[in-house]
Amino acid sequence: MIDECYEKAKEVIRQCSTKHGLFASAGKKGYNAIWARDSMISLIGASSANEFKEVFRQSLITLANNQSKKGQIPNAVDKWSERKPHVDFASIDSSLWYLIGHYVYSIRYDDYSLFKKYRKSIEKVLFWLSCWDMGENGLLEQLPTTDWQDAFPHKYGQTINTQALYYKVLNLAGEKREANKLKFMVNDHEGTKLWNNNFYAPYRWKNHNKYKEIGEWFDSLGNLLAIVFDLADKSRAEKIISYIEKNKINKPYPIKAIYPPIKKGSKYWQDYFEDCDAKEPYHYLNGGIWTYIGGFYVLSLIKLKKFKKAEKELKKLAEANLKGDFPEWVNPPTKEPHGRLQAWNAGMYILAHESLKKKKVLF
Repeated sequence: MIDECYEKAKEVIRQCSTKHGLFASAGKKGYNAIWARDSMISLIGASSANEFKEVFRQSLITLANNQSKKGQIPNAVDKWSERKPHVDFASIDSSLWYLIGHYVYSIRYDDYSLFKKYRKSIEKVLFWLSCWDMGENGLLEQLPTTDWQDAFPHKYGQTINTQALYYKVLNLAGEKREANKLKFMVNDHEGTKLWNNNFYAPYRWKNHNKYKEIGEWFDSLGNLLAIVFDLADKSRAEKIISYIEKNKINKPYPIKAIYPPIKKGSKYWQDYFEDCDAKEPYHYLNGGIWTYIGGFYVLSLIKLKKFKKAEKELKKLAEANLKGDFPEWVNPPTKEPHGRLQAWNAGMYILAHESLKKKKVLF
């Protein structure tokens, strides 16, 4: 089943590949546009199979050619559907994933031509990102719904997802001093730290004397990125994995997007949640299972040399992906899949598969 899913994952990437770059999903009802985060996550993963160079290359070109004058990388380039051609922005992780994608493409294919060609684009992105350090303390701030969770939940300020991505970018760019400063601020500085002794809080903003604006729920992707990108040391990484296992966040398949789900009446509830699928617990982003995040869970286990657990979770990923034809998300209580042929689920499965085979995280 593991190998069958691996071959089908590569086929999904092929179906999502176009001359413009990688669409987020395939099929008649697929997401037929180039999303920065979707395409980069998918191809960073899929390229570990030593394939897909051209679609990776074209995705980077499309994103660079639609960069804003200020340096922001688009959230999505939508010019090849029946909709009116347009380019969306208003995201922070798109720019971060774009930078990571450039480094991975160059190193994995030993091809630095794009890196050289788009050096100015890369420098503009780095500058644009630095402008989001409003506290001048090395941490980036963001507005609500400006990362992959673009409809739910409401988090803002310093989020663990963005800090983990920025930490990786700074290390790739050779900015070790800035990376170490970010690591200290996130892990240990009392006024800014996100670490709560069990996992990283999803977000934190200003302190108001004895009051803090800080989230208490578990953000799966942000915490797993912290492990994979070494923002979390081994002790913290072990605690995160223990929290996941204790609360069954990886069941029935890895892994629920957040835990616990946010219910109406909670202090974290916003009225606009009523306009998206996440308004119900275990639906969509509200505790639904996203198997691409499950791929990062497998990578985290490999990082900690928990190879037997990693294999067990990879089998569960394969089951979920094959059952739903690489669904967008799965309802945990019912195991019902929603959507199909999602590129980032396929790409991250390929990366998890290849990494387990070599017993090292191939990032």
